[in-house]
Amino acid sequence: MDQTTPDEHAVVPFLRAGPPPDRTRWEGWQQWRKIRDTFVPAPHLTLAEHQYLSPRRRALHDLHRTATHVNMRLQETPMSMRVANLMRGRLQNNAMKFMPGTRDGLMINGGGFQGKTETACDAAASFEDVRRNIHHQLLPGRTPGTRDVFVPVAYCRLPVRATPKGLCKAILNVYGDPHPGTLDDLVRAVRDAIRDHHTSALLIDDVTRLRLHREDDQDTLDLIRELMDLNVTLVLIGVDIPGSGLLRGAYVDPRTGQWVFPDVKNGKNHEAMAATQTGRRFDMVDLDPFDYSTLAGITAFLDHLAGIEEQLRLLRSFTGMLTTGEMPEYLFDRTRGVVGLLRRLIEDGCAEAITTREERLTKELLARTTIHLGNLNDLDEGAGEIPEIPQDVTSPQPESPRKRGRNTVLDDRGERPAAGD
Repeated sequence: MDQTTPDEHAVVPFLRAGPPPDRTRWEGWQQWRKIRDTFVPAPHLTLAEHQYLSPRRRALHDLHRTATHVNMRLQETPMSMRVANLMRGRLQNNAMKFMPGTRDGLMINGGGFQGKTETACDAAASFEDVRRNIHHQLLPGRTPGTRDVFVPVAYCRLPVRATPKGLCKAILNVYGDPHPGTLDDLVRAVRDAIRDHHTSALLIDDVTRLRLHREDDQDTLDLIRELMDLNVTLVLIGVDIPGSGLLRGAYVDPRTGQWVFPDVKNGKNHEAMAATQTGRRFDMVDLDPFDYSTLAGITAFLDHLAGIEEQLRLLRSFTGMLTTGEMPEYLFDRTRGVVGLLRRLIEDGCAEAITTREERLTKELLARTTIHLGNLNDLDEGAGEIPEIPQDVTSPQPESPRKRGRNTVLDDRGERPAAGD
């Protein structure tokens, strides 16, 4: 059988069985870590080869193409590489330290939909791959009747209305551990869970949901700082960290360039877990959008578009579809260089191209394609997690007759006729 066509009776391997992995649970994180690079894209077919398929094979191939477009691999950018390299180095260095004490943390800052979470999670997963290989070499096999408690990376999200108890529960949920009733017991359970599960990295996402005008927010931030005393590398991910107030009371050490958070004041019930420290140190790294004002920025954007183009499975696509002519400038204007917005525009554009049988991306097709951000119920607009979507300035929507005046006459395209028409 031709390898480019699926077996008529084969099981469809690209359809997901069950809900997507929940990375805020250790089981879901392990599932995601193992499958994150395993998706097999649809084969490249020409238009003639596609038409030669039977109706069922053609439908399956179109479904596979859709799955390919919405599961494009994570592409490194110069900005994400800087973040990932710093994060992997920090995690590895801190994990190799034998002496007790505070581990320097990391803050990943950027706008909404700029890939902060995926970049951080991928770097943490790569770190865990190495740690697990070492762990299995030192401690091969499992003890019958016991639970595998090795959780090198714990990822959680700060609740929208954060409290110290809520943060502790979010961390304990990673391990599936019960929630004690009091705050002191919750903090103690978090400390025990991180130690017993041999956790080296704790990622707290959406940290800028803290408004700090409430006492609960301030107490939660104090607790986050204290978590650094658990011999764990703390990675905080948020939108506009400098403008959020989270750096209140912190200062930049001129010798190291790190942000230093002095110890919290005495009197907090949960401070008993914190060792005496002169301050807790964080490096802050920005994950910026693409820059189209410099030659290096333009080159990086074109390289990114070329990587996307290679992953597309449109039947009339061609080399340079996204990287030549006016298309690069158009795509940058539509997305302002934000990786997540670009990804959504390409996904929705490909769906439109398949539905209309145009089978390629053009400015005209993308102009009528709306960028959909998907389910936003778990995002906090007040924290800047939902970005503003730029309007398509090349194809403005016609004004309504009411705005133009009652005597305005529109042609059959809904536009004002030119003079002399």
